[in-house]
Amino acid sequence: MKQKNTLLHILLAAAMFTFANGQAQKAPTAFGKAIAPESINPENGFVRCITNEYESHLQSTDRSRMTDAQFEAWIAPFVERYKTDAAYRSENAGVITIPVVVHVIHSGQPVGTAPNITDSQVLSQITVMNNDYRRMAGTPGFNDSAVGADTMIQFALAKSDPNGNPTNGVNHVNLCQESWSTSQINSVVKPTTIWEPTQYLNMWSVNFSDSSLLGYAQFPSGSGLPGLEQNGGSASSDGVVCNYATFGSTDYNDGTFLMNAPYDKGRTMTHEVGHWLGLRHIWGDSACGNDHCADTPRAHGPNYACSTNLPDCDGTGVEMVQNYMDYTNDTCMNIFTQDQKARMIAVMNNSVRRMTLKTSTKDQPIALFEVDAKLKIDESCSLLPSCDVAPIAVKAYVTNVGTSPITSAVITYTFNNGAPQTFNFTGTIAPTNTTMVLLPLEATDSGVVNATITTVNGAADQRATNNTSEGIYLLPTNPIAYEVNTVQFNLKRDNYASETTWNLKNAAGTVLYSGGPWTNQNNPPLLTETWTLPADGCYTFTINDTFGDGLIGAGYYNIKTPTGVTIASGGQFGSKQTKVFATAEALGTNTFDAANTIQLYPNPTRNAMTISVSKSSETPESYSIYNTIGQQIASQKISSDSDLTINTSALSTGVYFIKLSKGSATKTLRFIKE
Repeated sequence: MKQKNTLLHILLAAAMFTFANGQAQKAPTAFGKAIAPESINPENGFVRCITNEYESHLQSTDRSRMTDAQFEAWIAPFVERYKTDAAYRSENAGVITIPVVVHVIHSGQPVGTAPNITDSQVLSQITVMNNDYRRMAGTPGFNDSAVGADTMIQFALAKSDPNGNPTNGVNHVNLCQESWSTSQINSVVKPTTIWEPTQYLNMWSVNFSDSSLLGYAQFPSGSGLPGLEQNGGSASSDGVVCNYATFGSTDYNDGTFLMNAPYDKGRTMTHEVGHWLGLRHIWGDSACGNDHCADTPRAHGPNYACSTNLPDCDGTGVEMVQNYMDYTNDTCMNIFTQDQKARMIAVMNNSVRRMTLKTSTKDQPIALFEVDAKLKIDESCSLLPSCDVAPIAVKAYVTNVGTSPITSAVITYTFNNGAPQTFNFTGTIAPTNTTMVLLPLEATDSGVVNATITTVNGAADQRATNNTSEGIYLLPTNPIAYEVNTVQFNLKRDNYASETTWNLKNAAGTVLYSGGPWTNQNNPPLLTETWTLPADGCYTFTINDTFGDGLIGAGYYNIKTPTGVTIASGGQFGSKQTKVFATAEALGTNTFDAANTIQLYPNPTRNAMTISVSKSSETPESYSIYNTIGQQIASQKISSDSDLTINTSALSTGVYFIKLSKGSATKTLRFIKE
């Protein structure tokens, strides 16, 4: 019976987090809380959906947000009217097209290198959702169920951006961070990148810090209940989030897709957009619960296998494991029902920030010019020391959004409001294509770059509104050089050593030493190695944790010279930590400028942040804080230890830079305000 099967699923999920020696494994977390075992696929450990966890988080942090019961009380009469009032239904019988923008979040990787997925992978996701929501014949989204529905909802990538300029609906954004926790996605990623949610369905493709998470959505809300504000949750976070490796479908792979089976057919987003449109899981999020759709048989709980003969809770039929709102693999899913359709249409007709999408024209083509170039400065990402010998230059992307090829362009730019410089591009950029150029800088410090395309193909650009861009250039820091040819590496593994790997590479990228993973065990012994390193070399040490929480408990690592000087150390570093150092004096620089022992904590910060120095000689004399457009918003002389603690409570959510000064030397660090 299904009750037994459900219990087995839960037991298997729990067992997956238990070692053979009886040690309990860590459970995945979302928004600061452990995810229930029944939400974890017992076969592979993936977490199909965390929308419920997200909704619980929103309700706990926003007192004006509707409870689940209040939302159901609000939507019920609208659904009933849609079902029973033929005249009302006929007024809403037309196809609803929702404009979509997809924000592809990365940390500087080229397009096509994880997690910076290609536009064709994004487009495949839109295709899948249209197949599924429109029950398209001849596609995996078709079904012959008696209750199967063409929802009359479809999706189209935006053709105009919030400024009225042409777009393909794919917004590649470099946020200079390799992976993101769920709380960081809500506090930083979404507010930083979102387009107006009354005009676009915002989707985000991200690299989760916990790679087992697949996706989540912001559930809609209503308005007009007594004592409640019109509230649909924060507008700055409204949308749908997906793991980049499950965004799109390999059915349309042109050879560039970055995806992993068994969630590689685009059904993660079909499922999450269903939540965004007001659908519950088919089991009503409790054993034999109520999803408020009478034509979805009551289910005992989530299904992971595509077993089509499982008795439902009432014993009158079988569970609808093919429903998009279950947890089965992508290839199993193919049904939205008539009642689910009624619920989604009710949301589109009445819910805050959903109903306005029906009249949005952002998916409509706009007039294109023959000659039209778009400019975008790519932010510098890292102030960490690097072995790369890169030119001092800022990346800029020139996109042809016109109808004729671009063969030349003149870019005028300034650095820190200095003298204008000119860059002449020659080549060929076909319509819809993008080319990266490097704008040379004469920089001895970090600063702000402002750039404008002044001419295209020897004449004025026909659309000037997308010709200007600005961004931050961060001057890389040289690694500290140590006069040694051997170092000692110590690693105290935590109890979850199967999650840990590390390697040491030279400047050419060759792995010199490496280790892990290991078998999980309680209190594993300290590992110690001696590395022999050629003089005048540069080395990059990287340690990884697949779970995303570093070395917890008593775990730590350090790299020390023979005299006991600590070169690098760490513990709770998230999913990855990288340290760079040099031998001899080949890459040395002045102590303050090169010091990688100056840190900001906590980072991200909420109310206060401290400048930490390990040596008094490294204490800066002053600091200045800048926003991402280069405006100085604070400055302070440092005359005592108390001046090293900074009150950040008044800062708005986002990314900032702090410039530390000592004599003629400066050091710029990046921090995030949550």
